[in-house]
Formats: sequence, structure tokens, C-alpha cells
Amino acid sequence: MTLPQIIVPVFNAFEVLVPCLRSIERTVPSETRVLLIDDASTDPRVRPLLEAWVAESAQQSRLLVHEQNQGFVCTANHGMSLATADLVLLNSDTEVTNGWLQRLARCLDSNSDIATATPWSNNGEIVSIPGFCKVNPPPARPDEVAATIADCGTPSYPEMPTAVGFCMAISSRAIEAIGDFDEQAFGRGYGEENDFCSRAGEAGMRNVLCDDAYVIHHGGASFSPLGLKPGEESMQRLLAKHPGYQQKVSEFIRMDPLATRRQELLACLERAGIRMR
Repeated sequence: MTLPQIIVPVFNAFEVLVPCLRSIERTVPSETRVLLIDDASTDPRVRPLLEAWVAESAQQSRLLVHEQNQGFVCTANHGMSLATADLVLLNSDTEVTNGWLQRLARCLDSNSDIATATPWSNNGEIVSIPGFCKVNPPPARPDEVAATIADCGTPSYPEMPTAVGFCMAISSRAIEAIGDFDEQAFGRGYGEENDFCSRAGEAGMRNVLCDDAYVIHHGGASFSPLGLKPGEESMQRLLAKHPGYQQKVSEFIRMDPLATRRQELLACLERAGIRMR
């Protein structure tokens, strides 16, 4: 099994970037390719941190630097253009856990029609646990949470209407079929992953939950100093391309098809003595 390449777009957010890099160093096998892209961070601490991490990391790491800020979509596309296999777009305000990358790889490999896979998270909208579509606090023992989730039943990789961008595994098959993010429509961010997943669905591919993996997401740190917020304008651009998108997501949230699996995992966590609430 070939592990996906990891792409981490970075803009400032020094305080959460440090634990993110530490978690990658701790959990990712040495043969894995890790690409960090500094999108012209204005915090003077960021570039030296990235340079030192690449120089010292055990992984096959590389740093690219944008001298002018280009925004998340362009930065992500820059990374995707350099990938030679499946990849994971990983926000710099995440903390990954033991086995996360291997589980995402197995998920992508499980069926040729899978375009994207997203793990569970404390703060992942439709993949949030324990509270669905809520911002839950990070657990005190994330690796124990991840191990318990991984050992709780057989993963079924349920379909979702969209991936969630904090940790988005993308198959090379999907990129070959539909291309990368739509920079022209979504500019500096918000809506690009939803559009990508909708295009994947229209091409006969699926977006799934990797329901045996777990990643912490702090949320709202990276790229937020630019004042970018998901708003009406980005939603209208998305609906102009995919008129049924909002209804599809609303119906998914109303039906909550992940509820049974989520309750199964919470029961396993409770038996293991791990409190999530």
C-alpha cells in the first residue's frame, strides 16, 4: 500500500502550526512525502520554523514559499500539481493521530470510485464527534480516541455529500478525472472543496467518511487573519454551479445517516473509559 503524499498549506497561525508539525513527525512513516507551502506568512516566526522542520524531519519533506500571498485555493492547487499519487490536503491547525494516514490510504484503496475521504474529528461539521455538526473540544487523549475508533467494528466508509477540508484525502483518480480546485470561481477560498466533491459526484465518484480514522481540528486559525469567512457570496458561486447542493447537504444533516456508526463509536469509547463530552 502506497501512502498518500501530504500537502500542508500554511499562512501564519504559528501557535497551532507547532503541534501540527510535531504530530506529523510523530505519526507519519519516514518514506512519506510531505510538502509544506508557506503562502507568504507575515508572522516572522513561521518560515524559520518550517525551514528547521524540513531540515530535521524524518520524512521526505520539502518547503515551498510564495513570496506573495495567493490564498488557499491557489496554494492547494500548487501542491496538487506537484503530487504524483494520492494526496492529503491537511490544514495547519490540525493534529494527526497514530495510524491516521494508513487508514486514509486503505479507505482510498478500498474502491476505485472513491474520490475523497475525510476522517472523524472533534471539529469537522458533518464528521464531528461526539456532537454532530458541533465544535467539540479536543479530547485529552487523542491517540487513545483514535485507537479505540480504529478497533471499533469494521469500517464501512459511508458516503457523504462532500468532504470536509480540514483533512481531505484525494485520490489521484479523481484529480485525473475532474482536475483540481476551481480557482476562477472560488478565488481565495470557501466552497472549493464542496465544488470539487460535487464535480466528483457528477463524474460517478463518491466522497466518503473514513470511519476508522480520527484527526483533531482546532479550526479557524490558518488563513483566517485575511478576514475570509464563508458567506453568502461563496455559497451563491457554489449554487450557480451546483443548484441542488444546499438541499442535498440539508437533507444529509436532517437524516444524519452517520448516527448509528457515531453511537457505536461512542459506546466503544465509553467502554474504554474515554470521555468525549
